[in-house]
Amino acid sequence: MSLDVALIRKDFPILERQIRGGQPLVYLDSANTSQKPRQVIDALGDFYERHNANIHRASHQLGEEATEAYEGARIKAAELIGARDETEVVFTKNISEGINLVAYSMSNATAIGGGSGKGSTAGPGRFALGPGDEVVITEMEHHSNIVPWQLLCQRTGATLRWFGVTPDGRLDISNLGDLITERTKLVALVHQSNVLGTINPVRMIADAAYAVGALVLVDAAQSVPHMPVDVTELGADFLGFTGHKMCGPTGIGVLWARAELLAEMPPFLGGGEMIESVWMDRTTFAAPPHKFEAGTMPIAQAVGLGAAIDYLSGIGLDAIRAHEERLISHALAALTAIDGVRILGPADPADPASRGSAISFTVDGVHPHDVSQVLDDLGIAVRAGHHCAWPLHRAFGVQSSTRASFYLYNTLEEADALAGGIRKAQRFFAR
Repeated sequence: MSLDVALIRKDFPILERQIRGGQPLVYLDSANTSQKPRQVIDALGDFYERHNANIHRASHQLGEEATEAYEGARIKAAELIGARDETEVVFTKNISEGINLVAYSMSNATAIGGGSGKGSTAGPGRFALGPGDEVVITEMEHHSNIVPWQLLCQRTGATLRWFGVTPDGRLDISNLGDLITERTKLVALVHQSNVLGTINPVRMIADAAYAVGALVLVDAAQSVPHMPVDVTELGADFLGFTGHKMCGPTGIGVLWARAELLAEMPPFLGGGEMIESVWMDRTTFAAPPHKFEAGTMPIAQAVGLGAAIDYLSGIGLDAIRAHEERLISHALAALTAIDGVRILGPADPADPASRGSAISFTVDGVHPHDVSQVLDDLGIAVRAGHHCAWPLHRAFGVQSSTRASFYLYNTLEEADALAGGIRKAQRFFAR
């Protein structure tokens, strides 16, 4: 499968920009946020120009059109990840909010019962945590999949445990049986690392979790935009992703959860739309997913997300993944050929299938922010810092790194430009 990258690039107006005194823009920061195609930009404009109204509440034509567009985006999101039904999709403002929603439920649940439907022996109270219970995460998580669980354990007295990382950037599963035990209530892990690019063995870890009655949450922010993802094949109970990393607008995210779990979970926020009936002394709540969507939601952003899903699906996520594997292999070969460059994570150019398109690295004698600045002077946009993964950087003995991340609109020539920019940074700081 091959993409016509030149044709795809024409869909992204920003890629025509020249910056820093006439340098062509080389955008290698899509793991941070992706660029938006004209189709998404136009969908947002069309909504505001022709259909703008609040959803669910208005009986007039504009309200009906807005509601149809909003709920249509929910259907597209469900289909994208193989969900059984669109009611399993909750819109949030980003994946961080989705993870916090689940963490909130686990510290505010009461009298919750029912099995997991996957062979779990869990019974009543599977959302309710207390002393003696454990939450398991990994050392390669984004802060968004660390901090909510730290807070949850502080609130409930539960214990936080984690998988370590091997020197080559893989998840260390040698102690799987010691970490996931009868005390484990939830395992939360990233599908693809935003720093290392590592693709984790989610299904294997999920099976171990289900064997002891634990729930599984998957952070798929870096995988859903780049490859086919199916929630059933992964074995997830919860899965989140975010629109702005997949050619969609900011301010819209998706939390998918199995329907029976959403039915059991308490609401996260209170307000309009998430109610069934309200009295002065009590309230009953709407059925999921609306139980978790209080107030006026990011309607236009959901429409934009739907347009982004249409765009990516039209190209084909299999084709996008194949294109990125060629980019990864080429970029890794170019970077590992440079003396003094250390790749954090899997670095074999011959094995691009085991990792995603985010490549983090350090350069001997040059601070990551200085590397980034030299690259920026050449029109090459990368990210420098700890990438919201401070514990992971500490595990590799560094405070920060430079990260280049590729997407469907990037070219082999841009990977070569990255390597050339790194060599220039080395020459400049060697003087």
